[in-house]
Amino acid sequence: MDDPGNVTLPKGLHDTTRISFYKGYLTQLKKAVDDGANVFGYFAWSLLDNFEWRLGYTSRFGIVYVDFNSLKSHL
Repeated sequence: MDDPGNVTLPKGLHDTTRISFYKGYLTQLKKAVDDGANVFGYFAWSLLDNFEWRLGYTSRFGIVYVDFNSLKSHL
């Protein structure tokens, strides 16, 4: 999922949309495990995270906020 436009640091650090997305995804993953799915782990990254490079950093992907001016990462 991406966030088009310029997201501020406070919104980037308290990203309720992305938190809700991952909460729902992981809830369903747990249900699958409870139903017998053979899951060994989950890694919150995908090839889609790399699209922010292709888009010239006009949309944000992933779970780490990067200040594009200073290039400092925030969790």
